[in-house]
Amino acid sequence: MEIAPPLFSYRKFWAKRFGVAPFLPMSRVEMEALGWDSCDVIVVTGDAYVDHPSFGMALVGRLLEAQGFRVGIISQPDWHSAEAFQVLGKPNLYFGVAAGNMDSMVNRYTAERRLRSDDAYTAGGEGGKRPDRAVTVYAQRCREAYADVPVIIGGIEASLRRIAHYDYWSDTVRRSILPDSKADLLIYGNAERALVDVTHRLAAGQKIGEITDVRGTAFMRRGVPAGWTEIDSTSVDEPGPVHPHPDPYASGGKTDAVPLSPPAPLVEQGGKAAQSPVIPHAGEGGKLDRARCAVRLPAYEQVKADPVLYAHASRILHLESNPGNARALVQRHGERDVWLNPPPIPLTTAELDGVYDLPYARRPHPAYGEARIPAYEMIRFSVNIMRGCFGGCTFCSITEHEGRIIQSRSEESVLHEIEAIRDATPGFTGVISDLGGPTANMYRLACCDPKIESACRRLSCVFPGICKNLGTDHGPLIQLYRKARALRGIKKILIGSGVRYDLAVQSPEYVKELATYHVGGYLKIAPEHTEEGPLAKMMKPGIGAYYRFKELFEKFSQEAGKEQYLIPYFIAAHPGTTDDDMLNLALWLKKNGFRLDQVQGFTPTPMALASTMYHTGRNPLKKLSRNGEEVPVPSGGRVRRLHKAFLRYHDAENWPLLRDALRRMGRADLIGNGKQHLIPAWQPAGTGSQPEGVRREAAGEVRAYKAFAVPVRSGAKPTASTRKSAAAAPRAKGKPPAQARKPAKPRRSR
Repeated sequence: MEIAPPLFSYRKFWAKRFGVAPFLPMSRVEMEALGWDSCDVIVVTGDAYVDHPSFGMALVGRLLEAQGFRVGIISQPDWHSAEAFQVLGKPNLYFGVAAGNMDSMVNRYTAERRLRSDDAYTAGGEGGKRPDRAVTVYAQRCREAYADVPVIIGGIEASLRRIAHYDYWSDTVRRSILPDSKADLLIYGNAERALVDVTHRLAAGQKIGEITDVRGTAFMRRGVPAGWTEIDSTSVDEPGPVHPHPDPYASGGKTDAVPLSPPAPLVEQGGKAAQSPVIPHAGEGGKLDRARCAVRLPAYEQVKADPVLYAHASRILHLESNPGNARALVQRHGERDVWLNPPPIPLTTAELDGVYDLPYARRPHPAYGEARIPAYEMIRFSVNIMRGCFGGCTFCSITEHEGRIIQSRSEESVLHEIEAIRDATPGFTGVISDLGGPTANMYRLACCDPKIESACRRLSCVFPGICKNLGTDHGPLIQLYRKARALRGIKKILIGSGVRYDLAVQSPEYVKELATYHVGGYLKIAPEHTEEGPLAKMMKPGIGAYYRFKELFEKFSQEAGKEQYLIPYFIAAHPGTTDDDMLNLALWLKKNGFRLDQVQGFTPTPMALASTMYHTGRNPLKKLSRNGEEVPVPSGGRVRRLHKAFLRYHDAENWPLLRDALRRMGRADLIGNGKQHLIPAWQPAGTGSQPEGVRREAAGEVRAYKAFAVPVRSGAKPTASTRKSAAAAPRAKGKPPAQARKPAKPRRSR
């Protein structure tokens, strides 16, 4: 893999002389107090400004400050005019724009597209402090405020919209965020390397349009420049000769991995790209220099019109996500191309330590007074020990944003942060709420061979099973736990991040350590489902791994003399899930005594593989063809409500919907008042959307549910006689309703 310049090796900018600001300024008054006449960089964010490394604006701002630049913050500006974007004056180098720690659409809307009334990243939890598609709106206002100032967009919202993408909230395929926002540059993924490099180049006088060779960046251009080879992947493969793929796991064998030296700047001649060779399809058997290859994806207009091509483009993007072998990607939007350079090189442990050891104030900006910021309250006593995730869960955006390679901090850095929390964070009682990250237990886990890692194109290291080349030693994490809880003034270290239990069972010692010392009565884990069909589309382990972990967890909890419980999380309406799958999950929940208070409905986020399944009804986990596998998609409002109702089978509000569904599915035997039944035949007064048996009947048809609409006293359970009447009621004769006769489509259920 390419060796990048160390993050803190750049010569400091001259403004380093101003020193460290107690808080990055949010007003001209604060700037003047620091002796600044202007900002070099102004960061615009949709979150309240909390000077803590868990908040993007603080991490980016402090990192650039350490490079010698003066950084100001515009937090949650009024986006209705450009005036709020002029409060700090004109930045010398650029505006950096992000929506915040969350995608603005996920932040503002529920999975059912209903507007949220609150916002955890806003002072007082107040909703409505950011616009829809905040990056696009903020970037346009920055351009209105100062037309000649470069605009660089980043963060998770921009990162997940770097190519044409399905947008759940408008139910359409939208263009890359680059042309919509009119930004000069997009920095995707973990931005530290690109941000530092680009900022120093701009400070040295280079024009932003000339910066085209930085990893982890995307920009607009026309065509593929001279010296590059364009690989045409604008269509799905048709039957033809099969070329062998190199085995990345072969020991001593030769792979196609090529050391990635930094590509030369891309020079466009006369405003147009010079002619470059084009070869058909992204074959693996050639001897092309991967560092000078660009894979052309189907154009925006093509993926918008053709679901199969959309799924194909999604698959190619994910296959080209390993920094060790990824090639540049090109996607036409009208007359111009969106150009994506390969992903950034992961930070080393020393570099990640340096980022987290910067002089954060670790609290909200004083401008918020005593107002409570819920997201800060949640993380102020927690420590992030790693980033990245190699799980590859199709519904999750962590892999698309942070990558599959785990980047871990050192023990010393983590312990230093715990001591900083102990000594400087108001309200600390001696309990660290979490040591974790995207997952709790991937700390320092990696491929056993860097060469294999650089050549590998697997989408997950743990699905369908744990890769034989993946190191699963939890020893370093166990050692970190022990040292952390031994620190003076630390009463308890809790683990709040989700535990990847299929990895944990590889280390019974870790499960013992966890159950004995680091669980506060409940431990959350995420099986997500019990059935093979949905789990395969999620790329999650089978339920057998859950049972193995449960056995170990209960054993070690009992040995420690503690009564502790697992809290499993499940997803409703995920692509690949049928009504039968959800029924089986509901039966499993009842059998195991689970009554879920809250359930998670699947939300298609841009660029996730599961979102591709949702939009196209195709499976991008396999090679795409016109006759390829189709995926059942529960996308209609009614079926989504039903799937959530199965997860909350115990809620009387859901019983009418579930009764109707069970009868339609031929499972009326699950309606009754015995232990073997899923839901009762009676309905408490004041619950349910409408009384049983009141629906309009189709001419000549008798719906099966009518037989069970036995009158009972309002609010009373059925008596023995009414139960007997219900049991003796005749089943509906004749043809079933049309809805029941119609076979389930492999595509969406509307």
